[in-house]
Amino acid sequence: MPRTYDRQRRALVDQLREKGITDERVLAAIGAVPRHEFVDPALRHRAYKDEALPIGLKQTISQPFTVAYQTALLGVRRGDKVLEVGTGSGYQAAVLCELGARVFSIERHEALLQRTRELLDRLGYRVLTRAGDGTLGWSAPAPYDGIVVTAGGTEVPEPLLEQLRAPDDGREDAGGGRLVIPVGDAEKQTMLRITRTGSDTYHREEFMDFRFVPLVAEDGGR
Repeated sequence: MPRTYDRQRRALVDQLREKGITDERVLAAIGAVPRHEFVDPALRHRAYKDEALPIGLKQTISQPFTVAYQTALLGVRRGDKVLEVGTGSGYQAAVLCELGARVFSIERHEALLQRTRELLDRLGYRVLTRAGDGTLGWSAPAPYDGIVVTAGGTEVPEPLLEQLRAPDDGREDAGGGRLVIPVGDAEKQTMLRITRTGSDTYHREEFMDFRFVPLVAEDGGR
């Protein structure tokens, strides 16, 4: 990574810490990912500002605070199997990789996914990707220790709940998988963390409000 960005990356991490991100592992991951590689070359001078930026197809690379916030809520541990719904630029997937997660990512825009897949490969991030309807999840590799949705929906898709890992008393952490998803209307969405507590039971928590691009199903529904 060019040293010309070192000071900007450190300043971004300090800013996120001041805004309330306390998970030092997440902050270290944010500081390790070359965000300038995930934005348009014309916008690289803004790559380490805490703002969302356009990446084409009416999509954005999320604000670093949002990425850090969702990642901290997810509570990723090394070796966790994590599904990302909405590959987008690939930035969130890269942060998850820096935390040692095994990342699966699904994106409905095939042209965007092809570009992002090539970028992740070039940067050495091992992410398994596919094009498809993110509201259906990705059942083949399930269950997941964590699922993070990077677009706002009007409801929680049932397939994502079903693909969370059920609690396992044999694990050090006996809790089930966690889903972090923004849910609301077109103007704002509330960040939810839903933890699987049994075969058909879940614990729901509500956090801050955000504004995301819409989570769209293949049939055009949200």
